[in-house]
Amino acid sequence: MVISTLLLQRSAAVHPVPGPEPRSDSDPDPSGSKAVHRFGRGLPARGLVRALAGIGLLLAAAGFSPARAAETSQAPDDTRVAASLVRVEASIPHDATTAGVLGRERMGSGVIIGPDVVLTIGYLVLEADDIQILTPRGRRIPASVAGYDHATGFGLVRTVLPLQSAPLELGDSDIIDERSKVFTIGQSEAGTTELVVVSRKPFSGSWEYLLERPIYTFPPVNNWSGSALLDTQGRLVGIGSLIVRDAATDRAGVPGNLFVPVNLLKPILTELLDRGQRSGPAQPWLGISTESVRGNLMVTRVAKGGPAEGAGIGPGDIVIGVGEVPVSDQADFYRRVWELGPAGTAIPIRLLQQGTLRTVVVQSVDRADYLRKPAGV
Repeated sequence: MVISTLLLQRSAAVHPVPGPEPRSDSDPDPSGSKAVHRFGRGLPARGLVRALAGIGLLLAAAGFSPARAAETSQAPDDTRVAASLVRVEASIPHDATTAGVLGRERMGSGVIIGPDVVLTIGYLVLEADDIQILTPRGRRIPASVAGYDHATGFGLVRTVLPLQSAPLELGDSDIIDERSKVFTIGQSEAGTTELVVVSRKPFSGSWEYLLERPIYTFPPVNNWSGSALLDTQGRLVGIGSLIVRDAATDRAGVPGNLFVPVNLLKPILTELLDRGQRSGPAQPWLGISTESVRGNLMVTRVAKGGPAEGAGIGPGDIVIGVGEVPVSDQADFYRRVWELGPAGTAIPIRLLQQGTLRTVVVQSVDRADYLRKPAGV
């Protein structure tokens, strides 16, 4: 079995790291100190051997061979690509609603897609009032949030000065299928790492987030947050969001990373840059976090002052359905809620609450109205 050096350098342990809204209710920085949350950095090595078990079989099944690929396949120009990756540093006010779960100082990667525009994953800059962009040349440039989209998870940052680097071209993420060869690179990395796509299955997150066709890759890397996913021509096809425990569709327990496809950005890019958000009605937001527990969809957390809390929903409640329609899992729950109408729609939630079945009507809102508006938008 051949395991590449890059795999060992960039592989991550087998545990999920939360994305836009971590599953912890605790404040990682209750004192208001300046601890920096480096998303995708410094993962513990525990479980790494277990994560790599059976790796040769998975790589072979996907047609992935690092040694052979280096000799026979196309790969991006590392020098050109690395020049378009930046470090994103964001400072969050102490009273921001996400400060407790995501931290007040955040750091990750971003990709230059315009003369003064950086694309990143939105949770890095959500509610930020100060953003600094560090370029590969060592320039530190002040920036602000240009746009944020909760439905996709993308964030756009605009710098006050030109970035003086060539932007990466947006590729076609729709043609990236299982077993496609792709490459990733994050901030401060000199070269790309070759990956293989192991699935395009749906992903649902506890923070009322659903992607129907994200890009799951293997092996897992530990510099994922805001990193670039590239096709063999060096075109941008995804932005790094998460490390996940179960990336594949044909076998369980395969760790990997989740990238948000760039084709989700293309229809809304101009709107985000012009208005800070997409046009049209927003999705209804309830302020409820759920997890599957022993086959039940259990409420694990409600947003303080959010619609669900106001309607009397709390941790430990079990979601049975939306109105009279039962829900099978978290993704089904979101789809049922969103099909009822836009933000502002009254959503009837069928619950098992302290042993009693009841229907609670939640007056949904636009999530953007609940969050502190970041500087720049």
